[in-house]
Amino acid sequence: MNAQELLKRLESLGITLDAMIDAALELYIGEEEEAVREKLQKLMLHYLNDINAQALLMAALLLEDAFKVEGDPVNLVADELIGINIAEYIGGKMALFNFFYYDTRKPGILAELPPFLDDAIGGFIAGCMTKVFEGEL
Repeated sequence: MNAQELLKRLESLGITLDAMIDAALELYIGEEEEAVREKLQKLMLHYLNDINAQALLMAALLLEDAFKVEGDPVNLVADELIGINIAEYIGGKMALFNFFYYDTRKPGILAELPPFLDDAIGGFIAGCMTKVFEGEL
């Protein structure tokens, strides 16, 4: 699987690269937003090609198909675990703080997604934003 194939699957659910970037930047406080947007897009495309990030995102997609969950029940923790693992895989332990920031505020598209995907995409965004601030890639 490559980034384009995964993006097509996500786009079929309304999750575009631009929507993920917009959600990430909705909580961004700082200058040079265009430069951050460009770095973030490169990072996201890089990690959408990474087999481990792909596997975790695909797991969330498959779980959404397999379990039709109403709302986001408090006893459901598997969604949080996927989001945490994606965030930490990409951005290390610092990304965990960003994950909880995005998870509680649910900016942009995150507010519209079902439980497994909002946490998986939130973790993806959090990990990539952490890398942006570390100056990676």
